[in-house]
Amino acid sequence: MKSFLSFVLLALCITATVSAEDKPPRPETSAGWVKSAANPVLGGKLGTCFDVALLREGDKYRMWFSWRPKKSIAVVESADGVKWSEPQIVLGPNPKSDWEEEVNRPVVIKHGDQYHMWFTGQAKGRSNIGYATSPDGIKWERASDKTVLSPSEEWEKVAVMCPHVEWDDVRFLYRMWYSGGEQNEPNAIGYATSPDGKEWTKFPANPIFSADPDSPWEKHKVTACQVIRRGGTHIMFYIGFSDEEHAQIGIARSRDGLTQWERHPANPIIRPGKGKWDADACYKPFAIYDGSQWLLWFNGRSGSVEQIGLATHPGEDLAFPEN
Repeated sequence: MKSFLSFVLLALCITATVSAEDKPPRPETSAGWVKSAANPVLGGKLGTCFDVALLREGDKYRMWFSWRPKKSIAVVESADGVKWSEPQIVLGPNPKSDWEEEVNRPVVIKHGDQYHMWFTGQAKGRSNIGYATSPDGIKWERASDKTVLSPSEEWEKVAVMCPHVEWDDVRFLYRMWYSGGEQNEPNAIGYATSPDGKEWTKFPANPIFSADPDSPWEKHKVTACQVIRRGGTHIMFYIGFSDEEHAQIGIARSRDGLTQWERHPANPIIRPGKGKWDADACYKPFAIYDGSQWLLWFNGRSGSVEQIGLATHPGEDLAFPEN
């Protein structure tokens, strides 16, 4: 009997092993997204590059990215979003303040005759948001040595970071979606408004977007969003964390950009690639629709190495279900 039981257990183990080996690997993308074969498109000899913001201007793209070895924000340019110029540092640490030992995680918009940047300053285990303007996107002047947004609510803990800002030409307000919580990775997403980019009023019902405990891929935290208005809908690209070290990218939509967020049923849309440059995490999406396809840049991490990649989606329709 003992020999027979041993045989049965061995057979079950072999069957389980074969089944696991036969099981196809989970796809790296869904809902029509495809990672570029050229990935990573920025990194390598530059060291860790992460958390980007882009503008499309004429026939080129400009990318402002966080450059960890330099503790600074740099800019690069590209005709196709894949091959990028040599980086130029445009905003570095500020010795005049006590909250900008490192600067990173920017958003850049062009409004009126100026470029506007909101960025994250980090020091002493805390993160705050600052503001600068520029006539050309290269030479930047800080509004002041003071923060424009700092953690003040219980849910924000010690950090506010990863701002995404748009100008609302109906309400004549800047609208900011930002992340708040712990310093290593913030926990949830909040919202604030400002008439001038300097003085901000936080939404009383913050956070407006939090982790879904019933969703394994984003049950831990959600953060670092980009929100885009398309017609009467706001589309949010965001990071979801299954735990502190593993992250993927999802999308959601809302009428007002604040409430009743509907997550895409195919989430996560961008996943790590087993054994690849983004094997552990896919972070901080930034998407642009170019008239024929979506281009989405993100940072991927394998071990301690973090680089920038690109994914694309044909057409404007992101395949949300019909209401």
